[in-house]
Amino acid sequence: MLVCHCNLITQKDIEEVVVSLLEADPWQLIVPAKVYHTLKKRGRCCGCFPNVVDTIIRVTEEFHRRAGGGETEIVPFLDRVRGLRGQYGSIGHEGRRTDHRAA
Repeated sequence: MLVCHCNLITQKDIEEVVVSLLEADPWQLIVPAKVYHTLKKRGRCCGCFPNVVDTIIRVTEEFHRRAGGGETEIVPFLDRVRGLRGQYGSIGHEGRRTDHRAA
C-alpha cells in the first residue's frame, strides 16, 4: 500500500525501516523524520505523517511482542506515544487545510 504519494513510499518500506531501527536500538523513539531520513527522502506535504506514526506504533508493538518484551514495559511506553499523538495531532487532520480537495 502506498503511504506517501509525494515520495512513492510504501507501507512495506516503512515497516522494514522501523524494524531495522529497532534491531539497532529496541527502545529508541522513532519518528517520521527518522524514517524518512533513513530512506533518504524528505517530507514534502507531510500529510502522510499520521499514517506513518500509526505504522511505527503497530510495528513497534509487534517487534517487542516477538522479542519477548513484557507487556508491563510495552503498553505504558506506547500509551504515552499515543497520548502525545492525541495531544499534538489529530487522526483525521493529516496536515491539510479544510478546503483541500483531492480531485
